[in-house]
Amino acid sequence: MEEHLPQPLILEILSRLTDSADLARCRVVSKTLNTLCKEVRSINLVCTLSRYVQSRLPQQVTAAPQVTPFKSILENLVRNSRHLESVSIGVDKSLVGISYDDVEDESNDLYLTDVEFVKNWLPWVCEELKFLSISDCWFQSCWRKSEVLAFISSCCKSLVELEVKNAWLSVDNLNQMPMLTKLTLEFIRLEDEDLDKVNDCFPCLQVLNLVGVGGFRQPKIHLLHLKSCLWTVSNAPLSLAIYAPNLVKLELRCVKPKSLVLETPLLHDFCLSLEVASEIRFQEFRNLMNLQLESSSLSSLINTFPFGKTIKKLKVELLKPGEPIGMKNLNLGVLFDVFPNLSSLTLGPRAWSAVQSNFDKGRLEIRTEMKVLKEIIARLVVDDISVTRSFIFAIMNKCSNLSDMALLIHREEDLITASNLISSCTVDHPRVRWRWGMWKEGTEDTWVTDGI
Repeated sequence: MEEHLPQPLILEILSRLTDSADLARCRVVSKTLNTLCKEVRSINLVCTLSRYVQSRLPQQVTAAPQVTPFKSILENLVRNSRHLESVSIGVDKSLVGISYDDVEDESNDLYLTDVEFVKNWLPWVCEELKFLSISDCWFQSCWRKSEVLAFISSCCKSLVELEVKNAWLSVDNLNQMPMLTKLTLEFIRLEDEDLDKVNDCFPCLQVLNLVGVGGFRQPKIHLLHLKSCLWTVSNAPLSLAIYAPNLVKLELRCVKPKSLVLETPLLHDFCLSLEVASEIRFQEFRNLMNLQLESSSLSSLINTFPFGKTIKKLKVELLKPGEPIGMKNLNLGVLFDVFPNLSSLTLGPRAWSAVQSNFDKGRLEIRTEMKVLKEIIARLVVDDISVTRSFIFAIMNKCSNLSDMALLIHREEDLITASNLISSCTVDHPRVRWRWGMWKEGTEDTWVTDGI
């Protein structure tokens, strides 16, 4: 086949292979493919569950050929490549969820952040390498502390993007990497309790993703060039702080920090999820347009935004059902007072239940008419159709320019009740574009009608 295709086209096809194990197989097919495989600029190698299981079978049990060690495949691919710019190695997602207690596997054939293993191949490609991703096998890496970060920093001077997942990482002897602009650490035990090393050694980061990273005490992100940050905190540090004068997008998910400090004046998109914090200190957000808040004490959190006039899109949800303080003081009047210029409001099911309950108890208290609000999206459970209908109509009366109403009713709701609610809303307020759908926790929303 390769005799009838232009070599640049063959190279493009080889470059698009999702699993570089296929690239290794192509090398033995013909001299032409073997030569072209050396020109591929990226390697993406994943150890599947079937490969792992087969490698554990006694040789006499199976008639299949002996499984080539996973690490050997990578080493051979790297050493037979001339211009690699991207290397991604890891284990299949089905292996990631297995714990050490489940398998008691003390081998190191899938210990991918092993420095001795990385030393066998990384020096061959480090000069031109721009992207490196290592997704380790947790049940082999969780009890072995790795110094792979120090080795990577010592030889990959041109690296722009680095990902490391499912590992225990030391930061000893870590060198500065001024070319690195994106760092992702996911499900990592990090020996940098205050993030001092990350701040010092990656000073030019523009994107930082810390997902399920543990080992923190009082972590502070202090990065002058940072523009986007995703931070989900797996433990309960004493305090959290972010000092990033150029940060534009932030998603922060934590539990109960005693203190939360943000000095991010250019923030435009902000998603914050936390149960409660004793002290919250935000610098003025001059450019904040999109805000998502999730909290057990939602009304208290909302009142920490004294600069809510810039926000156009707001999403709110209570983290836990039945929190008396969070529910009692949550009503649309509070939302509209703090965020008077909203054009879009999204209410999660618990937030909707709270504001509707306070409406039923006479606590609606909308003091100002919301002429700017154009769209409301809500997920609701209809306990009493008359209360829900009255609440919706009260919203319509206060939001004179509302043009889009998207309501998702719980999947287990009685069909007759849902149908009656849809009918009464669409008939009484025909000027509004109604969208109806169904929701259920843990499943995707389903839209039944779009623009009645």
